[in-house]
Amino acid sequence: MNTLDFTQVDAKVASDVTKELQVLLANFQLFYTNLRGFHWNVKGPFFKPLHEEYETMYDDSAAKVDEIAERILMLGQTPEHKFSEYLKVATIKETGVVSDGAEIAKIILDNLKTIIAQERNILAIASEGDDEATAAMMSDYIREQEKTIWFIVSTNS
Repeated sequence: MNTLDFTQVDAKVASDVTKELQVLLANFQLFYTNLRGFHWNVKGPFFKPLHEEYETMYDDSAAKVDEIAERILMLGQTPEHKFSEYLKVATIKETGVVSDGAEIAKIILDNLKTIIAQERNILAIASEGDDEATAAMMSDYIREQEKTIWFIVSTNS
């Protein structure tokens, strides 16, 4: 049995969407890893709230990693799970040790900009191909991330 036989998502659409979801998965894995480093290494007068916020953000990213991988499976493909493969396709880069909250905010904003661009691309492909579930997922992610961006920009203005 094939899931697509029952969901009626076109196989070509599923293939196009999963190709882009694999990149998003790689980006989220790197974003998650960067956030863990920020959580561990942030210093300064706002240590406690930033430390806690980065934990909230990496927990959210971990949940999204799982959701993206499951969506790839629902579309009949296998999600990548090796970091060596993530590094080949990700458009987000690993960071070194960063401890300054303002520098971290800029990196997070840049990472979210990259992620949202990828999600908008997936949203367009999924919408055009009537893959409503993937389109809705991307729409939800974009909405949440735009609010996060607003909070970060407002805090650092």
